[in-house]
Amino acid sequence: MKSISSRENALFKHIKALAHSSRERKKAGVVLIEGTHLIAAYLAAHGAPRTIVASASGQKHQEIAALISRCGDAEQALFDDALFNEASSLETPAGVLALIEAPLAQPVSADVSACLLLEDIQDPGNVGSILRSAAAAGVRHVLLSKGCAFAWAPKVLRAAQGAHFLLNIVEDADLVAFARAFAGQTLALTPRATKTIYDVDLKQAVALMLGTEGAGLSADLVEAARQKMTIPMPGKTESLNAAAAAAVCLFEMVRQRR
Repeated sequence: MKSISSRENALFKHIKALAHSSRERKKAGVVLIEGTHLIAAYLAAHGAPRTIVASASGQKHQEIAALISRCGDAEQALFDDALFNEASSLETPAGVLALIEAPLAQPVSADVSACLLLEDIQDPGNVGSILRSAAAAGVRHVLLSKGCAFAWAPKVLRAAQGAHFLLNIVEDADLVAFARAFAGQTLALTPRATKTIYDVDLKQAVALMLGTEGAGLSADLVEAARQKMTIPMPGKTESLNAAAAAAVCLFEMVRQRR
């Protein structure tokens, strides 16, 4: 493992740019993942990352050392602690990070059994939580509009806890065009609907469409839906955030399909 202590090192500069610049992440087509959980999830799904980097203190931890030993084909580097902390996107660096190729999105067929359409959800934590719920519910395809948070940003990755590596994530998608072409039910979640999620048949092919907590779905996307539904809230709360609403809908679908 190569030891690095200079801020002039090309790998250090590259990782620091990825950690702190969304523009750089999108341009490079490389994803920075941090911590043993995310790296182990990637290893399980796709094998060794392109590069794995440990801090001088991190490599002494048994879990990190074992993880590095599983990445035999990866470029391996050791940063001194000050350098690693500067390169990390975390307030409390995890002691190990990796670089992976940004997975290429696959086209989503109009006849898949279930998919999720997210419109303009900008909060990274919400996007990550929704991806995590989708993976847990067995929904593989998630399409994001151009106005959504970047799916491969560090905060989204942390919130999703490895779900990215189980999903086909399509960014900058034309949701209205997809909804119009979809062969199954297109379901718009909107507070103005008369039907609830519990009144809708979710056993058939479903494209579930969700917007932001405040603005909701655009008029064009609501118009493209074949069904409109809401989540009943007998309490005095006005709304659920997008991640909670997605989880309710996804697991009602799971319940119905059991």
